[in-house]
Parts: sequence; C-alpha cells; structure tokens
Amino acid sequence: MISGLTTRKKTSSVGLDITSESIAATEVQDGGTVGRTAIVPLQPGVVKEGDLLNREVLSNALKDLFSRHKLSKTVRIGVANQRVVVRSLELPLIEDDGELETAVRFRAQEAIPMPLDQAVLDHQVVGKREGADGNRVVDVLAVAARRDMVAGLLEAVRGAGLQPAGIDLSAFGMIRALKDQSAQITQQVGEGPLPTSLYCHLGDVTNLAVARGNNCVFARVSPFGIEAIADRLASRNGIAIDEARELLMEVGLEEDVELFEKDAAKVTRETLEEGATKLAEELRMSMDFYGAQESVTPVDRVVLCGPGSTIPGLPERIQAGLTLDVSIDLPAALSHLDREDAARLTVSYGLALEE
Repeated sequence: MISGLTTRKKTSSVGLDITSESIAATEVQDGGTVGRTAIVPLQPGVVKEGDLLNREVLSNALKDLFSRHKLSKTVRIGVANQRVVVRSLELPLIEDDGELETAVRFRAQEAIPMPLDQAVLDHQVVGKREGADGNRVVDVLAVAARRDMVAGLLEAVRGAGLQPAGIDLSAFGMIRALKDQSAQITQQVGEGPLPTSLYCHLGDVTNLAVARGNNCVFARVSPFGIEAIADRLASRNGIAIDEARELLMEVGLEEDVELFEKDAAKVTRETLEEGATKLAEELRMSMDFYGAQESVTPVDRVVLCGPGSTIPGLPERIQAGLTLDVSIDLPAALSHLDREDAARLTVSYGLALEE
C-alpha cells in the first residue's frame, strides 16, 4: 500500500506480522496457496504497541526465522501503530491518476495531523458515487505513515537479508485474509447494499477496520490490546509476561473460576473481565468515530480475529457489551492449522496476498 515499495511479481512471498510478543510469517505461493508458516517469540522491548524499538534485535530474529524455516525472502510487512494515520476523503470525480494523487496530497495537508514532508503518503480509491449536490465524487482512503518509522522497519528487514516487496496496513491484510467469509455473507444477503463490517484483530494492540464489502473505509489502532491485559496480570501476580499470557488462555471467561486450583485464577478472571469491558468500549468508540464521518453506511456486524479471539469466553463477553452480532473468523486457507496458530497467522496471510 505505501508508495514506492512495489517490485516485480514473485512466485511466492511471505507476509510478516511483527508484534511485541512474536513474529508471524505466512508464505503464499503464486495462485494463493499457503506454503510454509512460522510463529516465533520475540524478546520483550523490541516492539511496543506496534512500534519498532530495536532494529538490530529484530534483524537477528528475522534472519534466524527465515534460515530455520526456509521461507521465501520476498516479504510484505504489516504496520499497525499510532504513527500511521488513516483518513477518508471525498473528492470531485477525477479520472486521471496523476491529478487524483495531487488532489489527495492537497486535501491530506488539512485532514492528516502530521507534516507530510515527514510522511509517506499513499491512497486507495474506495468507490465512486453521486454526491449530495448531484455531481459525481470519488471516495478515497488516504494513509500517511511517519517516514522514520517506515525507514527503520525497512532497515531491520533488509538487515536480515530479506527483500521487501511492500509495506501495507495490517488492517488491509486482515480484511483480505477474511474476504472469503465476507463474500459468503454477501451471497446470503443477496442483492442489495454490500454489508458493512467492523473487523477487529485482538492482538498486542487492537487493530480495527470498517469495510464495505471488501473495501476498507475506516481504520484505527488502539494501543490497548491483549498484551496490555497480560501485562497488568503479570504485574498483579508478580509473574513473567509469558506465564500471564498462558493464564489468560487457560482460565478464560467460560468455566467457573472455582474449578481452577491455581491461586492466580481469580486475579486472572478479574483482570480479563476488566479487559473485556475495555475492549468492548474500544469497539463502540471506533464505531462512533466511523459514524461521525459523512456519507457512511451503518455497521451490520462485528468480526473478531487474532489471538484474543481464541481466549475462551472473551468474544461472548465483548458481544454482551455491544448491540451487534459478533462472529469469529479464520481464513479458510489456514483451516488445516491449529485454531490458535491460524488466528495468529491471519494478518500475515492477508499481507502475503497480492493486492
């Protein structure tokens, strides 16, 4: 998605989803067939809330991962952090690509809260329609990423001997990964307006995107995610973050907490309940932000994916805090994998798909 990084088509590419706790890599062959996959832990402090803090350690981790798993060295990298801004723009209909790019840059100076000379700016046409005054308009999704953030990530990837074919919003990868399920919903609904879905990837951060059909029309990243819940639990119980992550998955929100022998179970349940409430608030807030825009269609459903969607009872608890149906989706192409692995690999799979 981000300009200036597209290269010639390769026979296979690897999507890379790099978070604070792990690296997920999915290789997709020409034609969309999933090849090798890998999930490896990443030591604390390398990435925080989607932002890279230690390039050298990440380079070494990537070099080791690709050497051990024999993955293609052509990679597509996802970004999801507070240094990426996404805005919807409505412009008069412009058919010429060059003129449209100029118009987007001009409007982005006002709409995007960062100096554009310090950013990499790209855009995606969402659709064309008749505006309120009867004239034809084009809806555009503009994406701006801090140039130093992009440069640092590319340096780490190239330092591992890898060839970046592109940097993309992780939100776009999430939507692409689950588009087959979205198509099934459309077929069930039949003719009429495309369904509008709020996609929510529950990972170290909460990555949110609204899509009309398969076209992203809104995206937002909340720094509060499963990692923040695990970190709070680790602090309360005086345990390592890895153990806290395991406790969240083991205790969950389904079974009676009295059935667990561990002393930490009650604290885990309380921490997870608090986290579920906050996650539901984040989803409601995102829908409010989206709904405040002009000419939007209401959200029809919420789709959860990512590691947090496999925590027992968490999706149901989030749904209880919303007024919409909530589903849990996994890419059909990853159905041969363990459910937890497929959930973690969802974004990396979508990133590897050709746009």
